[in-house]
Amino acid sequence: MNIHNKRKYLSFLKFKRDFQKYGLEKVRSYELILHWLSNRLSRSQFLILSGILVGCTAGLAGVILKTLVHTIHYFIVNKVHFEYQMLFYIVFPFLGIVLTTSIVLTIFKGQDRKGIGAILYEIAQNSSIVSSVKMYSQIVQSAITVGLGGSAGLESPIAVTGAAIGSNYAQTYRLGYKERTLLLAAGATAGIASAFNAPIAGVMFAFEILLTGVVFSDFIPLVVAAVCGSLLSRILLQEDILFRFHARESFNYHNVPYYLILGIVTGLYARYFVVISQKVEHFIKELKVSRMRKAMIGGAALSLLCVLFPPLFGEGYETVKDFTNGNTHFIIENSLFRYFEIGNWTVIIFLVLICLLKAFATSITIFSGGNGGNFAPSLFAGGTVGFLFAMICQQIGFEDVPVTNLVLVGMAGAMSGVLYAPLTAIFLIAESSFGYDLFIPLMIVSVMSYLMAKWFSPISPELKNMADEGKIFTHEHDKNLVSSLRTKELIDWESQTIKYDAPINDLYELIKNGNKNIFAIVNDEKMLSGILTLDDIRPLLFNRDKDASLTIQQLMKAPPAVIHPEDEPLKIIQIFDETGVWNLPVVDVHNRFIGFISKSTVLMSYRELLKEYSD
Repeated sequence: MNIHNKRKYLSFLKFKRDFQKYGLEKVRSYELILHWLSNRLSRSQFLILSGILVGCTAGLAGVILKTLVHTIHYFIVNKVHFEYQMLFYIVFPFLGIVLTTSIVLTIFKGQDRKGIGAILYEIAQNSSIVSSVKMYSQIVQSAITVGLGGSAGLESPIAVTGAAIGSNYAQTYRLGYKERTLLLAAGATAGIASAFNAPIAGVMFAFEILLTGVVFSDFIPLVVAAVCGSLLSRILLQEDILFRFHARESFNYHNVPYYLILGIVTGLYARYFVVISQKVEHFIKELKVSRMRKAMIGGAALSLLCVLFPPLFGEGYETVKDFTNGNTHFIIENSLFRYFEIGNWTVIIFLVLICLLKAFATSITIFSGGNGGNFAPSLFAGGTVGFLFAMICQQIGFEDVPVTNLVLVGMAGAMSGVLYAPLTAIFLIAESSFGYDLFIPLMIVSVMSYLMAKWFSPISPELKNMADEGKIFTHEHDKNLVSSLRTKELIDWESQTIKYDAPINDLYELIKNGNKNIFAIVNDEKMLSGILTLDDIRPLLFNRDKDASLTIQQLMKAPPAVIHPEDEPLKIIQIFDETGVWNLPVVDVHNRFIGFISKSTVLMSYRELLKEYSD
């Protein structure tokens, strides 16, 4: 019986013991069936079954969240008279952020790690173990934030929820790291597929963003999870909730110049979006006030923006659908701009302001205490940029401008540049618009926007700090493995020490009775004074009488460098390379000696990780 089968068998025995101890009323009977199946099915078969179960659960979570938010929006936008809507725009965005922050502080104890970065962190730093709280916390927080008008998207919370479902499922059945990571990604894939009813885009999202730097040969569980999530979305969600665009023009190669220019425009806008997000995040973090005060300030700012520009309220998908359906003036009529003469240039100015302010509205929503992501905002902004570009072209005098197509490919371009996910953007719009004949313009705009984003910053600015600190995986697989090491696990806690004023014979006894070839010289407070190696002492061992007058203080030497327990493994390897030594001492902030780290220990730990990840 191999190790994997032993692990499954022991897990089954533990579950059987609990079943016998607590009885049927304390044990979920379906788990007994799954434990039995895990011992009867092959690894691939059980993973496919797991992908189906995780996909259905994560897809259902996505459907519930989308339905909740859509119901709230429908009531506010369609069932309330305009003047009362203005009151809603004043009250509800503010209330959404403040309520979300209150719930995070009181119910979830201030733990609000959110967004795709949270999933990537768990994959790289926590062996893909996601807290069970995230299976519902993200739904609660994002439903309140976005449902009450937060200018953010539901897709990131849905992805985090699905990832938590997949991870906890894998933990329940004692699956290994690779299987746990696979099911984590399957859950997120199903969530994205259900949010957009786009299974291929969900799979692309997993490979482009979540599984960066993770080598996988299994992808069928991802596919079946995406299909399950998408099917649930199609079956349970109403047509007006689905991310669907039926109106579009057929592709005409004569329009390629439009798409080339739009690729540059969306690339520049994507850069503007991420820069504004970073600046707003930095500004809010630097505010010397409590989290609740930050939520109140952010909520007030967001409410003001929504009053002036109602399309900033919520996800904004309905506004983009109005663009594609030609209902532009309806968007204006629900805002204060209705009191101006509505002409084409009025609409252009209105849309320019929306594009510029969307970046502020989204970042204020997310960083002041709300919960949401950049999926929907990037799609909304891209669609607005595409429609704005089409209107300007028409005003200049161009004829036969493919307005709807420019809206659709603009969405893909902005999303590609903001999220660094061109394939996800391409397939998402193609699936959502039934526009597979638009692949060429989608690829032109998405790739151009993505390349411009990469030119400005090789790594997504949202994730750059975490990548630089080695907290998430990148495409550098060696670096990923090294960052998975833990400094405290590399330390030799039984390193030998001797006081700097001890007799030289004490050192000889230490060598005689010990098994180390390097020694730390410390003072009475165990602060590091220097080091000695066996090579330094070897000439003295055969002439002890002549050198009896020597002291340890005379023999010791300063270490070429020291390491601190909080130093990252990548930094430690860099120090080893720079110094060229084989052992380095570890000290705390007060220079008290802790132990030694040897290059051989680092290499052996790296080899074990490589073996584990390659199995």
